[in-house]
Amino acid sequence: MLDRRAFLGTLGTLVMAPRPLAWAANDPDRVHATPKRRRIAIITTVWKYLSHAQHMGDRFLVGYPRHGEWHHSALEVVSLFVDQRPEGDLSERRAATHGFKIYPTIAEALRCGTDKLAVDGVVIIGEHGEYPTNAKGQILYPRFEFFEQVVKVFDADGGAVPVFNDKHLSYSGEKAAKMVAHSKRLKFPFLAGSSLPVTWRLPAVEIPYGAELEDALMVGVGGTDAMDYHALEAMQCMIERRKGGETGVKSVQMLEGEAVWKAGDEGRWSKRLLEAALSRSDSLQGDSELDGTTV
Repeated sequence: MLDRRAFLGTLGTLVMAPRPLAWAANDPDRVHATPKRRRIAIITTVWKYLSHAQHMGDRFLVGYPRHGEWHHSALEVVSLFVDQRPEGDLSERRAATHGFKIYPTIAEALRCGTDKLAVDGVVIIGEHGEYPTNAKGQILYPRFEFFEQVVKVFDADGGAVPVFNDKHLSYSGEKAAKMVAHSKRLKFPFLAGSSLPVTWRLPAVEIPYGAELEDALMVGVGGTDAMDYHALEAMQCMIERRKGGETGVKSVQMLEGEAVWKAGDEGRWSKRLLEAALSRSDSLQGDSELDGTTV
């Protein structure tokens, strides 16, 4: 799986064998001709107001503000698969307004009614909807199952295109590893994440590339399944700029309850950093005490 900067560079052009660049001009030697918009398929659980599919899909369809101007995506949504259609479903309305088709299967969405892969990229959005939970409280979103169906099309049709997976890959480490293995086997760009690494920061801060860091601490809020991931990636996007920052994670340890505060008393994490992090929040609610200081 590529790092974020390499993936975005690839997605910007979507140059993938065996799908060559399609130029607007008829003359293939005119290298300065404007390329056609790249075609993408969205594979999602639910498309309703304030769902991830609505947040992301609408930006592909109508654009978004960028650098003081209204920016239109260079990517065109041409097909959609939606797994559930609860009350408030927007998929039919969006398809009718913007001229793409909703298909009953993922394979048909990728082939756009033909017998071969007919898109230049795939966006998988497995968030929201009614799905079971496991003993850990994780919602069993079918991101892995969606991805497997996409890969089946790649294998059958003898080609592959970049894939973006909204949020983390799967609730299962084993399934996530299989997804990465598929991307390496077929050599297609594969990225997962959310908008938090590119959102605004308060205060506005960017760690210089190559900086040497001693410690980093992130404070997050919300349910473990959804929000812990956001806390991790928000910290990652900052600290991966450090010297050697994209070499991976060596180990992870989880502490809960009183064990967290005991580790702080032992100096395993910095209460000074915790105070600094909390002091930058503009949404603190209620009173709590940290070493006698009300925050």
